[in-house]
Amino acid sequence: MSDYCGTQADPAPEAPEAVPADGPRAECVLCRKPTEYPESHKGITLCPVCEWQEAQRTACSG
Repeated sequence: MSDYCGTQADPAPEAPEAVPADGPRAECVLCRKPTEYPESHKGITLCPVCEWQEAQRTACSG
């Protein structure tokens, strides 16, 4: 039987290293890597890896 919030975590997706050609991107508020959001985006911005990790934490927090 599989536990939903098991002790072994799935590997995080890899974040793209290059900034897209359509303009500068906002920095992740946790790791400072480029995000999928434009630099003008308001609010908290997370890179794909940090966003995935945050979703894992909130899914298992009860």
